[in-house]
Amino acid sequence: MPEYELLEMLLFNAIPKIDVKPLAKRLLVAFGDLNGVIAASEHRILQVEGADRWVYRQLRLVDAFAQRMAQAKILKREVVGSWEALIAYCRTCMAHRETEQFRVLFLDRKNVVIADEALASPAVAHVPVYPREVAKRALELNASAVILIHNHPSGDPTPSTEDIEMTLEVASACETIDVRVHDHIVIGREAEVSFRASGFM
Repeated sequence: MPEYELLEMLLFNAIPKIDVKPLAKRLLVAFGDLNGVIAASEHRILQVEGADRWVYRQLRLVDAFAQRMAQAKILKREVVGSWEALIAYCRTCMAHRETEQFRVLFLDRKNVVIADEALASPAVAHVPVYPREVAKRALELNASAVILIHNHPSGDPTPSTEDIEMTLEVASACETIDVRVHDHIVIGREAEVSFRASGFM
């Protein structure tokens, strides 16, 4: 089934009794593909002719389902041995976002994910990361390790100098409380970069 037909079926629930095929095609032109439509911000969606708040809410609902389904494959599971599921989850949540998002997975002694938390609102263009806050939250959750994850809205997952410096600062803060930073993953549109696999840490 073509993407515009899938989107058309979805939009019918938001705008009944009219032909939503033209709107579906306009949304796909505006955002490139179905992933781009689902991840688009409310401001951008409302700029498309025929789209209203109900359309945006319907898209958010689909986004929430996708994230929950992907998250279910990593929460309460040993994440280091489920690397493909972890990357799939990260890509579902972050690959097509228009703004930067920073997430932390908190792990117990068996590397089971006990919490998955975003550090800041995805509405912020660049997320400031405070190493002490990551360490403090790890203590509150009694975590033994963390995995840092953030996206590059540009689509290029190559870590910046700031990314590397911030990672080292978080690792240093966590080291003082005996919490290990297993990895930092940068998510791009088509690929991702692991700091540990790339030798950045």
